[in-house]
Amino acid sequence: MTKDKISIAFQDLQTEICNSLEKLDGKSKFLTDPWSRKDGGGGVTRVIQSGALIEKGGVNFSAVHGKTPEKILTALSLSPSDFFATGVSIVIHPISPMVPIIHMNVRYFEMANGTYWFGGGIDLTPHYINKEDAKTFHTHLKKACDKFDNTYYPKFKKWADDYFYLKHRKETRGIGGIFFDHLKATDSISKETLFDFVLETGKTFIPAYTSAVEKNRDKEYGQKEIEWQRLRRGRYVEFNLIWDKGTKFGLDTDGRTEAILMSLPNYANWIYDYQPEKGSKEAETQKMLKKDIDWLIN
Repeated sequence: MTKDKISIAFQDLQTEICNSLEKLDGKSKFLTDPWSRKDGGGGVTRVIQSGALIEKGGVNFSAVHGKTPEKILTALSLSPSDFFATGVSIVIHPISPMVPIIHMNVRYFEMANGTYWFGGGIDLTPHYINKEDAKTFHTHLKKACDKFDNTYYPKFKKWADDYFYLKHRKETRGIGGIFFDHLKATDSISKETLFDFVLETGKTFIPAYTSAVEKNRDKEYGQKEIEWQRLRRGRYVEFNLIWDKGTKFGLDTDGRTEAILMSLPNYANWIYDYQPEKGSKEAETQKMLKKDIDWLIN
Protein backbone atom coordinates (compact mmCIF):
# COMPACT_ATOMS: atom_id res chain seq x y z
CA MET A 1 0.00 0.00 0.00
CA THR A 2 1.93 2.99 -1.31
CA LYS A 3 1.29 6.67 -0.67
CA ASP A 4 0.48 7.12 -4.38
CA LYS A 5 -2.24 4.44 -4.29
CA ILE A 6 -3.71 6.01 -1.16
CA SER A 7 -3.68 9.45 -2.76
CA ILE A 8 -5.39 8.20 -5.93
CA ALA A 9 -8.08 6.43 -3.88
CA PHE A 10 -8.74 9.66 -1.99
CA GLN A 11 -9.09 11.57 -5.27
CA ASP A 12 -11.63 9.00 -6.44
CA LEU A 13 -13.49 9.35 -3.13
CA GLN A 14 -13.67 13.12 -3.58
CA THR A 15 -15.20 12.71 -7.05
CA GLU A 16 -17.69 10.09 -5.85
CA ILE A 17 -18.88 12.26 -2.95
CA CYS A 18 -19.15 15.41 -5.06
CA ASN A 19 -21.25 13.62 -7.68
CA SER A 20 -23.57 12.28 -4.96
CA LEU A 21 -23.91 15.66 -3.25
CA GLU A 22 -24.83 17.34 -6.54
CA LYS A 23 -27.65 14.81 -6.98
CA LEU A 24 -28.77 15.32 -3.39
CA ASP A 25 -28.80 19.11 -3.79
CA GLY A 26 -30.55 18.99 -7.15
CA LYS A 27 -29.58 22.49 -8.25
CA SER A 28 -25.98 23.64 -7.82
CA LYS A 29 -22.76 22.15 -9.15
CA PHE A 30 -19.30 22.11 -7.61
CA LEU A 31 -16.73 24.68 -8.60
CA THR A 32 -13.35 22.97 -9.05
CA ASP A 33 -10.28 24.92 -7.97
CA PRO A 34 -6.87 23.16 -8.28
CA TRP A 35 -4.03 24.65 -6.26
CA SER A 36 -0.30 24.15 -5.72
CA ARG A 37 1.78 24.45 -2.57
CA LYS A 38 5.08 26.24 -3.07
CA ASP A 39 6.95 23.84 -0.74
CA GLY A 40 5.59 20.70 -2.42
CA GLY A 41 2.33 19.18 -3.57
CA GLY A 42 -1.11 20.71 -3.78
CA GLY A 43 -4.71 19.71 -4.09
CA VAL A 44 -8.16 20.33 -5.49
CA THR A 45 -10.75 22.38 -3.63
CA ARG A 46 -14.32 21.75 -4.73
CA VAL A 47 -17.00 24.14 -3.45
CA ILE A 48 -20.78 24.16 -3.87
CA GLN A 49 -22.87 27.21 -2.98
CA SER A 50 -26.39 28.65 -3.25
CA GLY A 51 -28.03 25.32 -3.93
CA ALA A 52 -31.52 23.99 -3.26
CA LEU A 53 -30.19 22.19 -0.16
CA ILE A 54 -26.65 23.43 0.44
CA GLU A 55 -25.88 27.03 1.32
CA LYS A 56 -22.14 26.36 1.32
CA GLY A 57 -20.16 23.15 1.17
CA GLY A 58 -16.65 22.04 0.40
CA VAL A 59 -15.02 18.73 -0.49
CA ASN A 60 -11.25 19.14 -0.41
CA PHE A 61 -8.51 16.82 -1.61
CA SER A 62 -4.87 17.49 -0.83
CA ALA A 63 -1.53 15.73 -1.20
CA VAL A 64 1.34 17.78 0.17
CA HIS A 65 4.96 16.98 0.94
CA GLY A 66 8.27 18.51 1.94
CA LYS A 67 10.21 19.39 5.06
CA THR A 68 8.17 18.77 8.20
CA PRO A 69 7.52 22.10 9.95
CA GLU A 70 9.16 22.52 13.35
CA LYS A 71 5.77 23.16 14.99
CA ILE A 72 4.53 19.72 13.93
CA LEU A 73 7.75 17.97 14.97
CA THR A 74 7.51 19.54 18.41
CA ALA A 75 3.77 18.98 18.86
CA LEU A 76 4.00 15.30 17.90
CA SER A 77 7.45 14.60 19.38
CA LEU A 78 8.81 13.52 15.98
CA SER A 79 12.39 13.38 14.73
CA PRO A 80 13.23 15.64 11.75
CA SER A 81 12.31 14.00 8.44
CA ASP A 82 10.42 14.94 5.28
CA PHE A 83 6.67 14.32 5.27
CA PHE A 84 3.84 13.39 2.92
CA ALA A 85 0.18 13.95 3.81
CA THR A 86 -2.95 13.30 1.80
CA GLY A 87 -6.64 13.32 2.59
CA VAL A 88 -10.19 14.36 1.89
CA SER A 89 -12.06 16.83 4.10
CA ILE A 90 -15.74 17.76 3.89
CA VAL A 91 -18.02 20.27 5.57
CA ILE A 92 -21.60 20.92 4.45
CA HIS A 93 -23.68 23.86 5.72
CA PRO A 94 -27.33 23.45 4.64
CA ILE A 95 -29.77 26.29 4.00
CA SER A 96 -32.46 24.88 6.26
CA PRO A 97 -31.90 24.99 10.04
CA MET A 98 -33.84 21.72 10.17
CA VAL A 99 -31.04 19.93 8.27
CA PRO A 100 -27.79 19.27 10.15
CA ILE A 101 -24.23 20.33 9.39
CA ILE A 102 -21.97 17.38 8.59
CA HIS A 103 -18.21 16.96 8.60
CA MET A 104 -16.02 14.12 7.38
CA ASN A 105 -12.26 13.72 7.10
CA VAL A 106 -10.00 10.86 6.09
CA ARG A 107 -6.25 11.26 5.94
CA TYR A 108 -2.86 9.57 5.70
CA PHE A 109 0.49 10.88 6.95
CA GLU A 110 3.95 9.41 6.46
CA MET A 111 7.55 10.48 6.90
CA ALA A 112 10.71 9.53 5.04
CA ASN A 113 11.97 7.73 8.17
CA GLY A 114 9.13 5.18 7.94
CA THR A 115 6.72 6.73 10.45
CA TYR A 116 3.11 6.70 9.21
CA TRP A 117 -0.49 6.67 10.38
CA PHE A 118 -4.11 7.00 9.29
CA GLY A 119 -6.71 9.27 10.80
CA GLY A 120 -10.20 10.51 10.19
CA GLY A 121 -13.78 10.60 11.34
CA ILE A 122 -17.29 11.72 10.61
CA ASP A 123 -19.65 13.69 12.85
CA LEU A 124 -23.05 15.37 12.70
CA THR A 125 -24.04 18.77 14.08
CA PRO A 126 -27.83 19.21 14.08
CA HIS A 127 -29.16 22.66 14.84
CA TYR A 128 -32.07 20.82 16.45
CA ILE A 129 -31.26 17.41 17.92
CA ASN A 130 -33.72 14.63 17.15
CA LYS A 131 -33.01 11.40 19.02
CA GLU A 132 -34.36 9.18 16.27
CA ASP A 133 -32.16 10.91 13.66
CA ALA A 134 -29.17 10.60 15.98
CA LYS A 135 -29.81 6.87 16.33
CA THR A 136 -30.00 6.44 12.55
CA PHE A 137 -26.74 8.34 12.03
CA HIS A 138 -24.84 6.39 14.68
CA THR A 139 -26.26 3.12 13.34
CA HIS A 140 -24.63 3.89 9.97
CA LEU A 141 -21.30 4.47 11.70
CA LYS A 142 -21.51 1.36 13.87
CA LYS A 143 -22.28 -0.76 10.81
CA ALA A 144 -19.18 0.60 9.05
CA CYS A 145 -16.99 -0.02 12.09
CA ASP A 146 -18.34 -3.51 12.79
CA LYS A 147 -17.24 -4.70 9.34
CA PHE A 148 -13.67 -4.50 10.67
CA ASP A 149 -13.71 -4.72 14.47
CA ASN A 150 -16.61 -4.59 16.91
CA THR A 151 -14.49 -2.60 19.34
CA TYR A 152 -14.05 0.25 16.85
CA TYR A 153 -17.43 1.93 17.25
CA PRO A 154 -17.46 2.32 21.06
CA LYS A 155 -13.79 3.31 21.10
CA PHE A 156 -13.98 5.80 18.23
CA LYS A 157 -17.36 7.14 19.37
CA LYS A 158 -15.83 8.01 22.75
CA TRP A 159 -12.87 9.59 20.96
CA ALA A 160 -15.26 11.74 18.91
CA ASP A 161 -17.16 12.85 22.02
CA ASP A 162 -13.90 13.99 23.56
CA TYR A 163 -12.52 15.56 20.39
CA PHE A 164 -15.57 17.45 19.07
CA TYR A 165 -15.96 19.27 22.36
CA LEU A 166 -15.87 22.99 23.03
CA LYS A 167 -13.90 22.96 26.26
CA HIS A 168 -14.39 26.66 26.85
CA ARG A 169 -18.20 26.20 26.78
CA LYS A 170 -18.36 22.68 28.19
CA GLU A 171 -20.61 21.47 25.38
CA THR A 172 -20.25 19.12 22.43
CA ARG A 173 -20.29 20.47 18.90
CA GLY A 174 -23.24 18.23 18.02
CA ILE A 175 -24.11 14.56 18.43
CA GLY A 176 -20.59 13.37 17.66
CA GLY A 177 -19.84 10.38 15.49
CA ILE A 178 -16.51 8.58 15.25
CA PHE A 179 -12.97 9.93 15.34
CA PHE A 180 -9.62 8.13 15.12
CA ASP A 181 -6.00 9.11 14.69
CA HIS A 182 -2.50 7.62 14.58
CA LEU A 183 -3.79 4.22 13.41
CA LYS A 184 -1.03 1.95 12.13
CA ALA A 185 -0.54 -1.73 11.40
CA THR A 186 -0.09 -4.22 14.22
CA ASP A 187 0.34 -7.98 14.44
CA SER A 188 -3.44 -8.33 14.18
CA ILE A 189 -4.24 -5.80 11.43
CA SER A 190 -2.43 -4.90 8.22
CA LYS A 191 -1.88 -1.49 6.70
CA GLU A 192 -4.10 -2.50 3.78
CA THR A 193 -6.98 -3.43 6.10
CA LEU A 194 -6.63 -0.17 7.97
CA PHE A 195 -6.88 1.71 4.72
CA ASP A 196 -9.98 -0.29 3.78
CA PHE A 197 -11.53 0.86 7.06
CA VAL A 198 -10.60 4.49 6.36
CA LEU A 199 -12.19 4.26 2.91
CA GLU A 200 -15.29 2.64 4.42
CA THR A 201 -15.58 5.65 6.72
CA GLY A 202 -15.44 7.92 3.68
CA LYS A 203 -18.02 5.90 1.78
CA THR A 204 -20.40 6.00 4.77
CA PHE A 205 -20.71 9.77 4.37
CA ILE A 206 -23.32 9.77 1.61
CA PRO A 207 -25.81 7.21 3.00
CA ALA A 208 -25.49 8.69 6.51
CA TYR A 209 -26.09 12.24 5.34
CA THR A 210 -28.80 11.28 2.86
CA SER A 211 -30.81 9.78 5.72
CA ALA A 212 -30.56 13.02 7.70
CA VAL A 213 -31.37 15.20 4.70
CA GLU A 214 -34.36 13.36 3.28
CA LYS A 215 -36.16 13.26 6.62
CA ASN A 216 -35.74 16.96 7.36
CA ARG A 217 -35.26 19.01 4.19
CA ASP A 218 -38.99 19.75 3.69
CA LYS A 219 -39.76 20.76 7.29
CA GLU A 220 -41.05 24.29 7.72
CA TYR A 221 -39.06 26.90 9.63
CA GLY A 222 -39.10 30.63 10.32
CA GLN A 223 -36.91 33.48 11.50
CA LYS A 224 -36.58 32.05 15.02
CA GLU A 225 -35.08 28.85 13.64
CA ILE A 226 -32.73 30.79 11.35
CA GLU A 227 -31.47 32.86 14.29
CA TRP A 228 -30.81 29.67 16.29
CA GLN A 229 -29.06 28.11 13.30
CA ARG A 230 -26.69 31.06 13.11
CA LEU A 231 -25.93 30.84 16.82
CA ARG A 232 -25.12 27.13 16.47
CA ARG A 233 -22.97 27.94 13.43
CA GLY A 234 -21.09 30.37 15.67
CA ARG A 235 -20.23 27.48 17.96
CA TYR A 236 -19.07 25.53 14.91
CA VAL A 237 -16.74 28.37 13.93
CA GLU A 238 -15.36 28.54 17.47
CA PHE A 239 -14.43 24.86 17.41
CA ASN A 240 -12.81 24.96 13.99
CA LEU A 241 -10.71 28.03 14.75
CA ILE A 242 -9.75 27.21 18.34
CA TRP A 243 -9.56 23.42 18.67
CA ASP A 244 -9.57 21.69 15.28
CA LYS A 245 -6.26 19.93 14.61
CA GLY A 246 -6.84 19.81 10.85
CA THR A 247 -7.12 23.59 10.69
CA LYS A 248 -3.92 23.95 12.69
CA PHE A 249 -2.09 21.37 10.54
CA GLY A 250 -3.12 23.13 7.34
CA LEU A 251 -1.95 26.49 8.60
CA ASP A 252 1.30 25.07 10.02
CA THR A 253 2.16 23.42 6.69
CA ASP A 254 1.42 26.60 4.73
CA GLY A 255 -1.61 25.07 3.03
CA ARG A 256 -4.07 27.04 0.94
CA THR A 257 -6.02 29.36 3.22
CA GLU A 258 -9.26 29.24 1.19
CA ALA A 259 -9.25 25.44 1.34
CA ILE A 260 -8.46 25.35 5.07
CA LEU A 261 -11.22 27.81 5.96
CA MET A 262 -13.88 26.45 3.60
CA SER A 263 -15.39 24.85 6.74
CA LEU A 264 -16.73 28.24 7.85
CA PRO A 265 -20.36 29.12 7.05
CA ASN A 266 -21.49 32.17 5.10
CA TYR A 267 -23.42 33.53 8.08
CA ALA A 268 -22.98 32.99 11.83
CA ASN A 269 -23.99 34.99 14.91
CA TRP A 270 -22.77 35.59 18.44
CA ILE A 271 -25.10 37.06 21.07
CA TYR A 272 -23.67 37.99 24.44
CA ASP A 273 -24.61 35.44 27.13
CA TYR A 274 -27.44 33.98 25.06
CA GLN A 275 -29.75 31.65 26.99
CA PRO A 276 -32.54 29.75 25.20
CA GLU A 277 -36.04 30.11 26.60
CA LYS A 278 -36.88 27.43 29.15
CA GLY A 279 -38.94 24.62 27.66
CA SER A 280 -38.18 25.65 24.08
CA LYS A 281 -36.91 23.26 21.43
CA GLU A 282 -33.68 25.26 21.44
CA ALA A 283 -33.31 24.63 25.18
CA GLU A 284 -33.96 20.92 24.65
CA THR A 285 -31.17 20.75 22.10
CA GLN A 286 -28.85 22.65 24.44
CA LYS A 287 -29.46 20.02 27.15
CA MET A 288 -28.30 17.25 24.81
CA LEU A 289 -24.95 18.80 23.90
CA LYS A 290 -23.25 16.41 26.30
CA LYS A 291 -20.60 13.72 26.07
CA ASP A 292 -21.20 10.00 26.39
CA ILE A 293 -24.85 9.84 25.31
CA ASP A 294 -25.65 6.41 23.91
CA TRP A 295 -27.62 7.49 20.85
CA LEU A 296 -28.23 3.90 19.77
CA ILE A 297 -30.72 3.34 22.60
CA ASN A 298 -32.45 6.75 22.51
